[in-house]
Amino acid sequence: MSQENNVATDEQQAVFNIQRVYLKDASVEIPHAPHIFLEQSTPTIEIALDVNAQRLGDVVYESEVTVTVTAKIADKVAFLIEAKQAGIFEISNVPLEQIDPLLGILCPNVIYPYLRVNIADLVTRTGFAPIHLADVNFENFYQQRLAALQERAQSADGTSPSGIVLNS
Repeated sequence: MSQENNVATDEQQAVFNIQRVYLKDASVEIPHAPHIFLEQSTPTIEIALDVNAQRLGDVVYESEVTVTVTAKIADKVAFLIEAKQAGIFEISNVPLEQIDPLLGILCPNVIYPYLRVNIADLVTRTGFAPIHLADVNFENFYQQRLAALQERAQSADGTSPSGIVLNS
C-alpha cells in the first residue's frame, strides 16, 4: 500500500489557470473624418487576425490575440481599428510538446470573446454601424501556422507564405 501512495505523490496533476485577461493595446483611426461620414456607400471590411505567445516565468505564459479591422469606402479608409487582447496563464506539469498547442489554441479561445466585445465597442464608438467578429477555429488557425512554418523552413529563400502573419 505504501508503494501505491508513492506512485500517487510522484505523479503531479497538470495545472492550467487563468491569472488575468486584459486589453493590452487598442487604437482607432478615422483618417478622413468628418468627410467620410458624408459618404453614402457601405464600407468594405477587411479583418486580419494574429496570435502570439511568450513565456513570462517558469510556469507563467502570456498569450495574445490581435485583430485589425479596416473599413474602406471606395479607396478611402473609413476607419482602422487594431486591438490586442492578452491573458496571463499558469501552465505547469504539462508535457513540453503540449505547451505550444495550449498557447496557440486553448488560450486564444479564452481570450477571443473579450476581444470580440472590445472590437464591437470600438467600432460603435466610431459612429459606423456595429461589426461583430465571427467565431474563429483556433485549432485550424494553429494548424495553418504550423504548416506555414514548416513550409518556410523548407523554403530555400526563407520567405513566408502569403496570407499568414508569423510571429516567432
